Amino acid sequence: MANKLELTWYGKEDKISVEPRLLIENKELSNTEHDENTENILIHGDNLLALKALEKKYAGQVKCIYIDPPYNTGSAFEHYDDNLEHSTWLSLMKPRLEILRNLLSDDGSIWISIDDDEGHYLKVLCDEVFGRNNFVSTVIWEKKYTVANDSKWLSDNHDFILVYAKIKDYWRPNYLPRTEEMNKAYKNPDNHPKGIWKATPLHAKSGSEKSKDLPYVFKNGVSFIPPRGTFHRYSPDTLKQMDENDEIWFGAKGDAIPSRKTFLCDLKKGGLVARTLWRFDEVGHNHEARDEVRAINPDDPFGTPKPERLIGVCKMNCANG
Repeated sequence: MANKLELTWYGKEDKISVEPRLLIENKELSNTEHDENTENILIHGDNLLALKALEKKYAGQVKCIYIDPPYNTGSAFEHYDDNLEHSTWLSLMKPRLEILRNLLSDDGSIWISIDDDEGHYLKVLCDEVFGRNNFVSTVIWEKKYTVANDSKWLSDNHDFILVYAKIKDYWRPNYLPRTEEMNKAYKNPDNHPKGIWKATPLHAKSGSEKSKDLPYVFKNGVSFIPPRGTFHRYSPDTLKQMDENDEIWFGAKGDAIPSRKTFLCDLKKGGLVARTLWRFDEVGHNHEARDEVRAINPDDPFGTPKPERLIGVCKMNCANG
């Protein structure tokens, strides 16, 4: 396409030819005799060849992909090369991302861990492969719980997770389970039949300029005008309906600023929309990940693992099925 906005680098047009591959089961390591219907597969080998083998059978069927590619930090790791020339790293990533896109179902999504070394270039490359209109968000993962006081510049305490949908209009994230701590704010001081609720504002940061200064009078005679610089969050018809259903709170003595009773039972599936900031105490951190790897392979642990909780949250956000 002429005049297409794209990231260019030396060697980008050099095609990497990958012939279709077959996966061969290793009977000595297989667990299928105990669970012949298992859908779990552990593949040992070059990841590009493995992806090519998966593409033939699973193209268009995968709803959730999480990958943790080399960050290309320039560091020396025992298990993989993390010190590639920049254009070489991009040339290795491109064909893999293209196959990964082919694997995704129309309502699927991909979650990619990365840091500052290549993260911004990877974002532009992913815009090209998945389509900029299918970019969902950049998640900030707090990977460390301590400050690196010996850092030459700033303490590096987070990584990124780039999130793309195969077709953004088709994909919606699942809601995350609520915690008991979150639900502590919900009470039922007036014994409302819908159950526990918490008071939330009737005003918003944006809205109609025409109606922002117009008062709304509730059936008890209380008049409400949004605070200066804010707008009505709800239309008069909606306010009337909430008022008639006893879903407006005027305080225990009836003299508080009116607010909405937001009922826990009305929240979307009783769940929580994921934020773009993931704290270490919620999804794990580097130290936790290293402990998990040592428990499996104490003699030769992988150098840069990710915690199971982090991958689990990515999976929970993915489409059902």
